[in-house]
Amino acid sequence: MEDWPRSYSRLCRESGAEPQEAVLQQLHAAPRGRLDLATQSLTLDTCRALGELLQKEAQLTELVLSDCMLSEEGATLLLQGLCANPVLRFLDLKGNNLQAAGAEALGRLLRQSTSLQSLTLEWNNLGTWEDAFAAFCRALAGNGVLRRLDLRNNQISHQGAEELALALKSNTSLQQLDLRWNNIGLLGGRALVSCLPSNRTLWKLELAGNNVPSDVLRAVEQAMDHNQDRQAASRESRARTHVLSKEVRHLREEKSKQFLDLMETIDKQREEMARSSRTSAARMGQLQEALDERHSIISALKAKLQMTEAALALSEQKAQDLGELLVTAEQEQRNQAQRQAKEHRLAQQEAAERESKLLRDLSAANEKSLLLRNQVDELERKVKSQQDQLFLTRQELTNTSAELKMRALQAEERLELEKRRSRQSLEDAEQLRAKEVEHMTRHLEESERAMQDRVQRLEAARLSLEEELSRAKALALSERSQAEEELVKAKSQVRLEEQHLAHLEEKLRLLAQARDEAQSTCLQQRQVVAESQARASQLGLQLEGLRRRLEELQQELSGKDQEKVAEVTRVRVELQEQLGRLQAELTAQEALKEKVAALERRLKVMASDHREALLDRESEHASLREKLRLKEAEIARIRDEEAQRASFLQNAVLAYVQGSPLRTLSPPK
Repeated sequence: MEDWPRSYSRLCRESGAEPQEAVLQQLHAAPRGRLDLATQSLTLDTCRALGELLQKEAQLTELVLSDCMLSEEGATLLLQGLCANPVLRFLDLKGNNLQAAGAEALGRLLRQSTSLQSLTLEWNNLGTWEDAFAAFCRALAGNGVLRRLDLRNNQISHQGAEELALALKSNTSLQQLDLRWNNIGLLGGRALVSCLPSNRTLWKLELAGNNVPSDVLRAVEQAMDHNQDRQAASRESRARTHVLSKEVRHLREEKSKQFLDLMETIDKQREEMARSSRTSAARMGQLQEALDERHSIISALKAKLQMTEAALALSEQKAQDLGELLVTAEQEQRNQAQRQAKEHRLAQQEAAERESKLLRDLSAANEKSLLLRNQVDELERKVKSQQDQLFLTRQELTNTSAELKMRALQAEERLELEKRRSRQSLEDAEQLRAKEVEHMTRHLEESERAMQDRVQRLEAARLSLEEELSRAKALALSERSQAEEELVKAKSQVRLEEQHLAHLEEKLRLLAQARDEAQSTCLQQRQVVAESQARASQLGLQLEGLRRRLEELQQELSGKDQEKVAEVTRVRVELQEQLGRLQAELTAQEALKEKVAALERRLKVMASDHREALLDRESEHASLREKLRLKEAEIARIRDEEAQRASFLQNAVLAYVQGSPLRTLSPPK
């Protein structure tokens, strides 16, 4: 703004003219964004300089050039510069005697400008040049930015009004048009009335002082009122659609958050499953190592049994040798019976003592074998209890899966019931709307169409919400399938554990067979007790080692039982957590359903409010019609006076334009 005087003086010097002092003063005193040059007589050089200055000015939004007595060439130069201005919004060209060239320049401005919203052309002669005014009207038809146009006192005839009507049919932005104090007449008024049904943006049209009949004025006022009502309804619908869009965006954000939470929970479950699989693999490796150790122990026991069998075979051979020696001894005893009678008695006593000792050892070995049998029975009982526990866990797993299926079925039934209720409510609402549409009048048909469009949009929003509900249901079903897959995986793990237990049972059976074989060897050893006392002591030591080994195996089995119990409890906890998550998701779905119901209630309330507003407006229309009827008489009386004043003002303007001195004109009586 501070560079305007310097740039203006520079442009004037470049063109070889002197800058006007009055223009420089106005440029210095101009506020930000506004330039007022009213009542300043601008020369052609000043108009050329201002046109070049305003062509590149990006801060000017309002320009006042009223009563500047612009020439045709000066006006065209100024308007050419304004065509390239991207920010000008208000332009005042009142009282500048614009004619054909000015009208054509204004048409170019309207075609090229993208920011001009208000144009004042009062006290000009645009209507006297029909071709130029027709070009101006064609440019107005293609303009989509202008909101207000003032064409008062422009000598516009009924032909110019017809051109304006054609322009208004295709114009979609003009809201206020002032045509007072022209020569439109009956034909021009009818042309304007015929174009108003196709124009929905114009809500203010002034036609006073144009010799237009009262019925045409009434039709224009009705059309303007109708457009005002339509714009108010459109503003309300925009505000409501904005609120609904905000709510829909909020719902979408909440659903996206819930979806992200579900994805996080699914990722966590996958991580937990991976961890459990890794831990189970490690445990399987440990169990495999324990089984390998047991296989090695069993192989060592088999080797020891083979050694004992070989020792028994050697003892049998020695027994045979001893029998032969006894036969030879008997022969010698017979021969020497008398000699060795005393020795034989002593030998019998020693043999009796040895037999008693052997019997005692046999009784101890029998007691040990009974203890081993009791321990084996206890192991079998523990194995049976573990099998019972596994059976109970299987039953619990089946019960939990059945409960999950029942809950899912209940949730689906609830969703179907709620859908039916929503459909019934929508059908009732549609019936009510149809009844209301039948009672509407013909002059409110367009408003009814707008309301139907809004209802269709709301139905589309409802359909989108139902689609989102179906998507949420699909997500719940997918999560339920994932839970069932996890149950299947848990069942497979239990089956693997059962297979491991079966392997352990087979190993216990092999140990029982080994025990039976050991008992058989003990029976064989009873037959050869006399010759295998040392061997019996060695076998006792071996049995003690086996007992210790069995105790160690029992401890390992108890530890594994505890681990299995811990795993079963962990699986139960995971299933309970999954059930809790599913319940939370069901509650979230119920909350979404409640929100949908609230939106439907709001729609019903809005429809009832709209009905009440329509009734109020009908009553207001009736009251206004009564007032208009009362004022028609006054308007008829005032019309003659306004016509006289219009003729007087027209003659005064013509005298002022032609430069002749004003004559005292008396209005005709």
